[in-house]
Amino acid sequence: MANNSTFEQKLASERGIPDKTREAVYSFYHAYEQALKGDRALYDSSFHEYLELLKIHHQTPFIFQPYHERIRDPHDYYAFGNNFFRPLVNEASSRILGHQAIKEIQSHLANGHNVILFANHQIEADPQAISVLLDHPYPGLAENMIFVAGERVITDPVAVPFSMGRNLLCIYSKRYIDHPPEKKSEKQHHNKRTMELMSYLLKQGGKCIYIAPSGGRDRRNASGVIEVAPFDPQSIEMCYLMAKKSGKPTYFYPMTLATYDLLPPPQTIQIELGEARHAQRGPIYLSVGLCIDMEHFPGYDLPNKHERRKARADHIWGQVCSDYQKLRSL
Repeated sequence: MANNSTFEQKLASERGIPDKTREAVYSFYHAYEQALKGDRALYDSSFHEYLELLKIHHQTPFIFQPYHERIRDPHDYYAFGNNFFRPLVNEASSRILGHQAIKEIQSHLANGHNVILFANHQIEADPQAISVLLDHPYPGLAENMIFVAGERVITDPVAVPFSMGRNLLCIYSKRYIDHPPEKKSEKQHHNKRTMELMSYLLKQGGKCIYIAPSGGRDRRNASGVIEVAPFDPQSIEMCYLMAKKSGKPTYFYPMTLATYDLLPPPQTIQIELGEARHAQRGPIYLSVGLCIDMEHFPGYDLPNKHERRKARADHIWGQVCSDYQKLRSL
């Protein structure tokens, strides 16, 4: 581990990408080296491929449309992202819970119906983690999944090659929409366009959309315990209204991810791009709960609509929290 690898030598001499990106990749590489105990055969070729993709993006920056469809040709970005993160996953110890619900989802999609997954979000690589878990037992499900994604994964050069391999509905989250202030109106217009496209996709039918109603990743609290971030009632209501207007049957399921240890997020929320990536190796877990009754839930009869929506969001969040505790105990 003491000797510089051919990748490190190439990265050090590379002038085709900015210094800040090169430093981030260097740090990322060493995180892999530590996590995989220096077994470079597991990750070296992926980093060489990664570097070439970063150079292409720097020379000709890729611009994401409000709805981005995964790129598999001429370069297979989907396979690249999965192969890049797979060495970090202890697949033998990883687990999937809720197989019956997943089979229901597959049946709904095959019938041209829609599925919306209300999920927690833990790491930047959650889409790839889902693929590593689901691609073998449920071919095509993760590959065709559409992720509602924040601006960071489509603007941070370190994240862009991974994002290019996924179906994304690109949106500015509430957390960043005022930064910088002069861009707020433009971002709001972009979000409106994204929601129009989401509505259009639901009208087509046969779509599976992942949305994290928290608007961000789970983080550790002051006691060091990972908490599932609360769900935003407005985000859930918006999805429900669009689904009802689509004219296609739409089913809602809670999805729970326990992926945090693979690529822990920064302890605090960062406005500026350029977070450090600290990779670790270990098992990951996924659970899909029972189909959600969006009309009948604890508090559905509250007279105030805002209280009803909050009760529904808290109910769904509670299901995810409960499933998260089950996953963490495996």
